[in-house]
Amino acid sequence: MRKTALTIALFISVLFAQAQTKSVPVQTADKPGDEQESLAKDYLSQIMGVAVNATSNVKLFQFVYDWIGTPYRFGGSSRKGIDCSAFTKELYEKVFNLDIKRNSRDIFSMVDPVSKDDLRQGDLVFFKIHSRSISHVGIYLGNGRFAHASSRGVAISNINDAYYSRYFYKGGRMLASLKEELTTESSDDKDNN
Repeated sequence: MRKTALTIALFISVLFAQAQTKSVPVQTADKPGDEQESLAKDYLSQIMGVAVNATSNVKLFQFVYDWIGTPYRFGGSSRKGIDCSAFTKELYEKVFNLDIKRNSRDIFSMVDPVSKDDLRQGDLVFFKIHSRSISHVGIYLGNGRFAHASSRGVAISNINDAYYSRYFYKGGRMLASLKEELTTESSDDKDNN
């Protein structure tokens, strides 16, 4: 109920803001689909706290939005409860068509390390929370925000908040060669079925 009310309120505020800016010349979309995608980008970027120009992957933002509020459950992998690595795995499968490993430490073995300053939308962020090894993973959205399955459930947090900044280990970008290999394997699997 709360999520629905928030959605309606945000949608109305987006429409109100757009109505106020109608007198300003705006570059028109070529197709109705482009206009809808532009509206979706505006709406999702406002909800997620990420600048519109940083919102290049609407599918990523829609996926995160659909999962917000899902409860945390260690070892879980469904809407009834999910943990950080299962959320990351599900997101990469549905948004990027990549089948990645299930454990945050194993996922880290699949990436090229990236500094916090060089993170891009869709990169992974890894944390060592009360541990000497990687114990948490999330997906970077831009503007310092990342999506993850936290103890409060699937949420969007700021990587620069004191808590996350303290435990941040490294960012990671899926290895280009691994992306190609995983994409090829998944194409081969589909061809064999």
